[in-house]
Amino acid sequence: MVSLLAACGQPEPWRQESYVFGTRVDLAIAGVPEAQARAAGNRVLQEFDRLHRAYHAWQPSELSALNEAIAAGRSHEVTAEFAGYIREAQAVAAAGDHLFDPGIGRLIALWGFHSDDIQPRLPDAGAVKALLAQHPSIADLSVSEGPCLEPRSGEPKSPPSSGRGAGGWCIKSRVNSVAIDFGGYLKGVALDRAAASLKKDGIANALINIGGNVMALGTRDGKPGGAPWRIGIQHPRPQGVGGAPLATLELRDGEAIGTSGDYHRYFEVAGRRYCHLLDPRTGFPADSTQAVTVLIPPGPGAGMRSDALSKPLFIAGGEWRAMAQKLGVAAVLKVGADGTVSATPAMQARLKIEVPELKVVIAQ
Repeated sequence: MVSLLAACGQPEPWRQESYVFGTRVDLAIAGVPEAQARAAGNRVLQEFDRLHRAYHAWQPSELSALNEAIAAGRSHEVTAEFAGYIREAQAVAAAGDHLFDPGIGRLIALWGFHSDDIQPRLPDAGAVKALLAQHPSIADLSVSEGPCLEPRSGEPKSPPSSGRGAGGWCIKSRVNSVAIDFGGYLKGVALDRAAASLKKDGIANALINIGGNVMALGTRDGKPGGAPWRIGIQHPRPQGVGGAPLATLELRDGEAIGTSGDYHRYFEVAGRRYCHLLDPRTGFPADSTQAVTVLIPPGPGAGMRSDALSKPLFIAGGEWRAMAQKLGVAAVLKVGADGTVSATPAMQARLKIEVPELKVVIAQ
């Protein structure tokens, strides 16, 4: 988790909080009158709510309608936006060797993470094994422009999704065990959408925080070349360090940062922690990492990358450095299962470690 830190002696930005995507959203805007900030912030939150409702994994939504069609062996028409997200998620999954794969929604459901009330209960081992044998993946989906062909006589026609621009793109799956879950991807998409919306509304200085996925625009005081946004990176085991952040850093204009941790959504059975970050190779939660934070430079899709690229690094465990190089992520902070803290040189150069006597291993 990442948090905005106060800056002594500087005027406070206008702030608005909400709860979307199953997490807290914090929006800070500087350098404009409150009325302008409030109007721009409300538009951002409205878009977040739309995305959340359209692509919810276990409540009725455009995404759940697609998953129902896949399970029934039917093709399904979706919006151009939805089709674009599927294609982008396919590319991101392939780049990370499918360690992060939005097509394993059924596996996530088996582990009980498709719920707002997670129960400490292990799934049936046979069900996990049977699902793994089918190798469900977002790569199994085909995306084609144009309506789906009419079904054969007697077969039900899959209705088009009801979102903006409904219909026009056809999704088919090679196997019916695929179920899309955009958790770990959509919050990053929302960061990019928020940044674009704010800029359209004349906002050049803002900090957007969606449950630890953060993007910075401009400066904290709203002045060109002014004070940068300063954030804290949570220690994954804060009770052991007095609640202090593990580290702090200053975000530059257009940069995005994202953290994946085993402390966001998890349960414990017999003293063992099971988190929501599942390894598609084993069907079990990844257990060799406590947290991974990535810092993404400005550019198209920076928000999406800050969200999606931390996942394969988390799941890669001991091979995280090679995965980071493969994905082109230069700045990474990792806390291993044993509490060892490692950082790439690019990340170490940006961090201020806040935990006394903490030793950081530099990973070349």
